[in-house]
Order: sequence, then structure tokens, then C-alpha cells
Amino acid sequence: MPRADSMTTAERRAASSLAAVFAFRMLGLFMVLPVLATYGQGLAGATPLLIGMAIGAYGLTQAFLQIPFGMLSDRIGRKPVIVGGLVLFALGGLLASQAETIYGVIAGRVLQGAGAIAAAVMALVADLTREQHRTKAMAMIGMSIGTSFAVAMVAGPVIAGLGGLTAVFQVTAGLAVLGLVLVLWVVPSPQQALRHREAGVVRAAFWPTLRNPELLRLNYGIAVLHAILMAVFIAVPLALQERAGLPPEEHWWVYLAALLVSFFAMVPFIIYAERQRQMKRVVLGAIMLLALVQPLFWLSVDSLGWLVTAVVLFFIGFNLLEATLPSLLSKLAPAGSKGTAMGVYSTCQFAGAALGGVLGGAVFGAFGLTGVFVCCALLALSWWVIGVTMGEPPYVTSYRLPLPLALVRDEALPRRILAVPGVAEAVVVAEEAAAYLKVDTQVLDREALDRVIDPA
Repeated sequence: MPRADSMTTAERRAASSLAAVFAFRMLGLFMVLPVLATYGQGLAGATPLLIGMAIGAYGLTQAFLQIPFGMLSDRIGRKPVIVGGLVLFALGGLLASQAETIYGVIAGRVLQGAGAIAAAVMALVADLTREQHRTKAMAMIGMSIGTSFAVAMVAGPVIAGLGGLTAVFQVTAGLAVLGLVLVLWVVPSPQQALRHREAGVVRAAFWPTLRNPELLRLNYGIAVLHAILMAVFIAVPLALQERAGLPPEEHWWVYLAALLVSFFAMVPFIIYAERQRQMKRVVLGAIMLLALVQPLFWLSVDSLGWLVTAVVLFFIGFNLLEATLPSLLSKLAPAGSKGTAMGVYSTCQFAGAALGGVLGGAVFGAFGLTGVFVCCALLALSWWVIGVTMGEPPYVTSYRLPLPLALVRDEALPRRILAVPGVAEAVVVAEEAAAYLKVDTQVLDREALDRVIDPA
């Protein structure tokens, strides 16, 4: 089992620098959300539908290219794929910054999304860290994503207030260049690219993952969550400006307050979900909150105080789901298929963002703010209806254990591992000389597992 030693200097450098690369890229993507609906109206040819397309356009190319780029990194190396992706992202930001029409911004956002490096970054983390520290390194990246979202919600309106959309996109390009500097001169180069089923897509696991009903529910949910996010960011900035009378350059404090309150409000629910093993109840409650907050948006559009309250409640539900769904996926994904399940999950997430931008823009153009909020409520309710049918997830943790070569071909090994108390699933992958396990840490007999893996 994982040892309790500390991360090496190289591991800490790899984890922190890759977390920063991820954060810079996501910061560039997120900064546009709170400002494009308001400032985009000044672009030539802008319509609600096209503004919605600009908001969600990055998700389309991201969804198509994320898994292929991850597989490409297995062939040509992680760093070339990451460098290429960051160059595309920077070029997309520069293209959008020079655009005078909404079509130019859409093209820039599409190009930004083509820099789909998430899978390659995760695979590089696996290459550069040992088994016992990989979860810690992945957690650092997860925290960097959450932090970048919070910073973007505040920075976007501030930067746009100073220099408009041009400045926002110029900053996103600059962040991509900073990421390039880190990848080329700070991130260590791996000695070899590992085939790691917890971090990468495995062809053999792809179709079983797509047919898994529990994972299908989860994939539908993450698509709906990000569709709602994009649609809300078409309606809420306009409501703040046009109905509540808050200038766009002052929207930052609304998002800052909402994110701070939502962060502290969601922590007790996350603890309750994990420690009391009530994940299903918490997830369904957060989905229902997303549905119920939509009528509040509609009723409060003319009152700044109530509108801010609705934004706070929305972010409580959104951030709670954004934090718990990856944990739910880890519990539901079969042993040895977590990387594949995460790849499909992320693809659905970005596809949902693309759909949400288009749908939100189209509905706003036809039915106004009310139509967007009704549409988001219906999406959330459809997810809740599907979510009710899921079972309580198994409360298990994924492990990858290197195996002695003498045990790799032992056909009885999976059976002996499964006989250890607390082990729910076990898959031995001979070509990796490793076993992938799903274990209940509360009842796992670690000493018995160690004896099976290392009889000596």
C-alpha cells in the first residue's frame, strides 16, 4: 500500500508547476464568462444567439479533441502536446482580442478550445509522481482549477472595465505564454511515458464505460451542469446591468461575495456526504437547489439585493456539484477504468458548455431573461429525475499497486486480492505489472493486502 514518505523536490516542482499551467489556462477560459454577455453587445453583428455561441464555443473543440490529444501524448510525448495546445490557446486569445465582430470572437474561442491539454497534463502528472503521491498531486490540480474559477469571476469584470474585451483576451494569451514558460523550463521531463489507467484513456475500456448506466447518469449530469452555467452567464450579467442597474465594471464584487459565501457554505455538505456516506442525498439536494434558484432569478431581476442572493445560492449549488461529481465518478468507475471514465466525463462537460451557450443565447433572443431561467430550471429538473434512479454509490477508493514480476502471470492473484477484507474490485494488468483496486478504506486489511502482493 502507499507509503507515508514525503514528496521529493522534483515531485513537488512537477505537481505545483503543472497545477499552475492548468490554472493559467482555465483562468483564461473562465475570465470571459462574466463579461462577454455585456461587453459583447458592442461587437459588430452581435446577436443573443451569437454571443451565446461565443461563450460556449471553446467547449465544442475541447470536447472533440481532449481524448484524441490525450492518446496522441501516449505516442509523441506529453510535453509536445501540451506545448502545442498552449500555443493554440494563445493564438485564439490573440485572434479574439483583435476581433471587431462577434464572428472573430467566436473563431478565437474555437481556437482556444482546440488547445485541449487536460488529458495530457494529467498523464504527465502520473509520469512524474510516484503512486503514493499521485492523489496529492491530482488534488493540487483540482484546487488550482477551483481557484482559477474564483479569480476569473473577479478579474474578468475588472480587466474588462479597464480595457474592454480586447484586454481580457490579451490577458488570456499572456497567461498561455506563462504556461509555456513553465512547461519548457520548469516542469521536469519524464524519463518515460507511462500507460496509466487511472490517468489516461484505454481503448478496451471505452465502450464499457459508455454503456455503464451509473456513469451515463453522471455524464448527463455534468453536461447539464455546465450547460446551465453558460446559460446563466448570458442572463445574469445582463440582469445585473439592465434590470438591477449595476455597471458591468462593478459586477466583480457580486461574484466575489457569491464565491466566498458558497465556498464556506458547501464545506459542511461535502464532509457530510463523505463521512456519513450520503453522497446521493447531497447531490440530489444540490441539483434541486439549482432548479429552485431559477424562479428566484426571475422574481428578483429588478432588485439588486435579491439578485445577489440568488447568485449566491446558485454558486452554492454549482460549486457543491462541481466538487462532489468527480468524487462520485471515482467511486463509480470500474477498477482500471477511471482515466477512461474521466475522459468521457470531461468530454460531456465541454459538450454541455457548448450546448448551453447556444441554447441560452437562442432562448434569450426569443423569450428574454424569463425564458433562460425557465430553460435552466427544466434542465436541472430533468437531471434530478434521472438522478433519483441512481443507487447509493460504493464508498471506495482507487489504488494502483505495482506488482513483482513473479506475480504478474499468476492467474490466481486477482482472486487472492479480492479475498482481502475491504477490497471490492481488482484488475491485474500484466503489461503494466500493476493491479488496479477499488477498496473500502474503513475496513481494508492493509497488512493482509501487503502479504498478498509481497509474500516475502
